[in-house]
Amino acid sequence: MHYRTLGPNGPRVSALGLGTTSLMGIFGKRDPAVIADTLRRGLDLGINLVDTAPSYGKGFAETVVGEVLRGRRDEVVLSTKVGCWSPEEFDFSPDRIRTGLEDSLRRLGTDHVDVLLAHDIEYGDPGEILTTVLPLLETLKREGKARAVGVSGLPLPVLESAVAAGGVDVVLSYCRYGPHDTALEKPAADWRARGVATLLGSPAVMGLLTQAGPPSWHSASPALRAAAARAAALCAERGGDLALLALQFALAQDDLAAVLTGTGDRDHLEAAVRAAQSAPDEELLAEVLALFADVSDPSWPSGGENWSTVPA
Repeated sequence: MHYRTLGPNGPRVSALGLGTTSLMGIFGKRDPAVIADTLRRGLDLGINLVDTAPSYGKGFAETVVGEVLRGRRDEVVLSTKVGCWSPEEFDFSPDRIRTGLEDSLRRLGTDHVDVLLAHDIEYGDPGEILTTVLPLLETLKREGKARAVGVSGLPLPVLESAVAAGGVDVVLSYCRYGPHDTALEKPAADWRARGVATLLGSPAVMGLLTQAGPPSWHSASPALRAAAARAAALCAERGGDLALLALQFALAQDDLAAVLTGTGDRDHLEAAVRAAQSAPDEELLAEVLALFADVSDPSWPSGGENWSTVPA
């Protein structure tokens, strides 16, 4: 397993981390026992970064993670989030953040997390996020509830605004770096120069870059879906897998502190670990990149319109 540093003075983390969005149920029902077994297998293989959130199954993901980490908490760099409490509930008020964090800590069976992120900040009010939430996260860090704090979200200008405001140690971006879209490349380099670590979530872009293709609710445009389908077919013809190729592509980006893979099942995880320890097929990768080159909309809108007036 390859390891990197989470920020200039942060802990060593495995370049491949474990995410737990599969426990939300949005990708179909998953047996929690299988998920727990997969998480344990990841730890045994040397993965030491685990990311979760209270909104993943309304606390269910954190509960499973807490069970898995019983007796192993010191082995893991643990990340969770505040502000999004379910896919339909966003509340960034200080009282809700404090009570929600205490609930998360109880479920996780710990008195602190290593990384605490304001979750999907594009759904919050910019003034509240920048002038209230970020200072509160710093306070929670001083209180020992977290060792590092930061933000997560989809629109890069929103994340850039948060970093510019100060007090951000870690940024979790998702779906914005892969063969389909390299927009995260420059911000990640800029943030690294400022001492801010970048984590990439969902390198398979919420199912878009997979052989099965995206779920029906996915927000990708028809052009992006079509390009992804062609790329998946090409990889299959060559005996490859688009999701693993995308993972390798992301792991090759040194400005990313880690890339989070979903915890579907053991076979998926073990394939990801093998892929993480080998280089991508450069010829195949070049052809896949070419398939996405003419797609003009590699991402999609997320959050409220108020952020459009906040300078990065």
